[in-house]
Amino acid sequence: MGALGSHTALFLRNYEGLVLVDFDKIESKNILSQFHTKQGLGKNKANALQFLMKFLFGTETKVFTSKLEETNQEQLLGKPDLIIDCVDNGKARRIIQNYVRKHSIPCLHAGVTADGTYGRVYWDEIFKIDEDGAPGQATCENGEHLPFLTLVAAKTACEAQRFLEKKERANWNIHSFGSFTQAYFGPDCVM
Repeated sequence: MGALGSHTALFLRNYEGLVLVDFDKIESKNILSQFHTKQGLGKNKANALQFLMKFLFGTETKVFTSKLEETNQEQLLGKPDLIIDCVDNGKARRIIQNYVRKHSIPCLHAGVTADGTYGRVYWDEIFKIDEDGAPGQATCENGEHLPFLTLVAAKTACEAQRFLEKKERANWNIHSFGSFTQAYFGPDCVM
């Protein structure tokens, strides 16, 4: 429920059955680029977002506040219609990818480069996990890239909505100067 995940949840707030997963706590640097408030400082991100979504929109959500590990993946990921991966580390992405492939669950992965200049929204079939960056790398938390982060989150939500309503899929590259390019043309991908 960081920069991409919190805004994607915001944009999908009208869907029933949202499940929010995050073990992390809100820090002051997070509120500059994430859909969190000062009142949430020190609270778990998933719990705080659950409260905020209920308070602002009446949206009911379920939350898990544990860190995703191989030992709890069944409990946290379950058997949903769609998993949206907005995590920021390779280990968690590999757990998600292995899980959705094993259980044939549709999965949409979203990510942004640390410098906030490029984003991608890819279905699992063509998604390749980047190697984890070097420790101490910038994490888009100073608010400088907030408009771009919400653009990528909005595209993620649009793609999720299209899948849930029409069972259509497309993969997207998103550039900070505002262009969208379709990343893959295949039988399941339509424009």
